[in-house]
Amino acid sequence: MIRIFAFLVGLAFSGVLAISLFIGASDYFSNKPEETASHKFHLQPKHVGFASDGPFGKYDNQQLQRGFQVYAEVCAACHGLSLASFRELEHIGYTEAEVKKIASDWKIQVPIINPDTGEATTRKALPSDTFPEPFPNPQAARASNNNAFPPDLTLITKAREGGAPYIYSLLTGYRNPKTYRNAHGEALPADAQPAQNLHFNPYFANLNLAMPPPLTAEGQVTYADGTKASVDQMAKDVSAFLVWTAEPELERRHAAGLAITIFLLFATVLGYLAYRQIWAEAKRKVRVTGALEPKNQAKSRRAKRDAGVAG
Repeated sequence: MIRIFAFLVGLAFSGVLAISLFIGASDYFSNKPEETASHKFHLQPKHVGFASDGPFGKYDNQQLQRGFQVYAEVCAACHGLSLASFRELEHIGYTEAEVKKIASDWKIQVPIINPDTGEATTRKALPSDTFPEPFPNPQAARASNNNAFPPDLTLITKAREGGAPYIYSLLTGYRNPKTYRNAHGEALPADAQPAQNLHFNPYFANLNLAMPPPLTAEGQVTYADGTKASVDQMAKDVSAFLVWTAEPELERRHAAGLAITIFLLFATVLGYLAYRQIWAEAKRKVRVTGALEPKNQAKSRRAKRDAGVAG
């Protein structure tokens, strides 16, 4: 009786689920959700290549240094790099003396507590310090950026879908909302127009963001290596630099992966040769065993004869 009752309860539960699924599917196909402006006008990141792409990718130190220069002169005013330290810049080609000077000349000093007075004060940065935050706290950051909090950039290429191409596309993707048209020639509707202190960018998820265009003109940064500082070049360089801050061990990881792959291939070849040399012939010799083996048949006949059993 209990089993019948449990079966009926399960059957009723399955029926309710089936009916709900049917009603939901029917409602979806008969009343499909209307596309919002974010769906119609949002663009996927542009296709752009970096030297670090792929399993054999390596960093271009000159590009990384240019990207750091863009970060230091443009981005550092609002965005922190709190998980990277000054001394790590030696990994992209800066000398120890250059790193010391970069740390000492950094516009934002390191907050500390004066051990003699117990009061809050600041000091110049050392190579061992991480990059100081541009604002003392989130409230001050929001107050200076129309209530929008500028994200830390150390891991931004890992934290945002699309990685470096998304950062590059965002930096170069600002458009005039009044004249912008999507791929179907449609104009941006009035309810999707950016509000005050917002800026239209089709590569941003909801199209409008608080950050104004950070890269606005050619020559905004004067590169130390003489490279022409176009908006496209600056965006690509700082995107490459942020790939490095998110994954500074990429080259070492790629080298280790390549070495392990070569070792595994070599070990596979050795294992196959060992199999051919030691085990292949031994496995081909089939041993006759079981009830049909001549010795076992003779034992069986003797046992039957001793027991007086015919056959």
